[in-house]
Amino acid sequence: MSATWLARKLCVAIFLAWLVATIVFLSLHMVPGDPAELLLSTGGTSPDPYAVAELREKLGLERPLIAQYGSFLAGVLRGDLGNSLVDDYPVLQEIALRLPRTLELIAAGSLLAILVGVPAGVYAALHRGGAFDRAASWVTALLLAVPVFVVGTLLVLLFAQTLRLMPAGGFVAFSQDPAQHMKLLTLPAIAIAKGLAAVLFRMTRAAMLDALAHDYVRTARAKGLAPRRVVFVHVLRNALNPVVTVLGLHMGTLLGGTVLVEYVFNWPGMSTPLLRAVEGRDYPMVVGIVLTISVLFLLINLLVEVVHALLDPRIAHS
Repeated sequence: MSATWLARKLCVAIFLAWLVATIVFLSLHMVPGDPAELLLSTGGTSPDPYAVAELREKLGLERPLIAQYGSFLAGVLRGDLGNSLVDDYPVLQEIALRLPRTLELIAAGSLLAILVGVPAGVYAALHRGGAFDRAASWVTALLLAVPVFVVGTLLVLLFAQTLRLMPAGGFVAFSQDPAQHMKLLTLPAIAIAKGLAAVLFRMTRAAMLDALAHDYVRTARAKGLAPRRVVFVHVLRNALNPVVTVLGLHMGTLLGGTVLVEYVFNWPGMSTPLLRAVEGRDYPMVVGIVLTISVLFLLINLLVEVVHALLDPRIAHS
């Protein structure tokens, strides 16, 4: 992987981040009507003109569009995303508090999905048509069909209400009580992992079957290489590229898809300020969260491309 290739990918990621920030900024001004009036309108009644004028001044809507855009970009570069319109709390501080909890939940769910889905996909491919392969295919189809909030509710009913093995929900910092923190993390991580594990299983199985059919595998076997070496050195390495792609894409979508899981298990991540901001029409908070999720999605995609280049050096020279 050359420095030139990596620099080119970084430039593309920075350009896309600027493009996302521009689209988010313009979305406010593309809404029909006065944004300040829309933010203050409740129950179909007209807001107080003085309150509208005050909000327009606070948001800088009185200035020319190009001046607003320049101030917006300068604030983003400084890390200043403004203050919440609901409680006047800095948006960046709220995101800094909530984002690590959401990322922890996504990381735990993704790790669990990898530990279950990838080995199961490898085993199913090596025993194609067997009992495990058929049973796992049915189970993954069921997991993909059931919505995540239904799985979350069933987990609470089974493990918290019936068996009383796990707490129903909540949050305790790891520094305060590590054991309780891990207990509270387990059920939401399982709820997140169920769909990703099913996708990883199917993708790993398909990629392994495709790799097993190549000539280099038959050549390696003909040379007398041990079956384990053929599978894990030659087959699995080549099969991991599409698996990594799917994993990266799904981890990106999980940034916006954990809202229901956090709500069901009362996990205080990004879902709480996002839902509150949407309901309260808190424009700075919504913009800050959308920008954060978008930039993280771009970073995950960049990381996926780097991993691809490490798995297959030919990609960095294409």
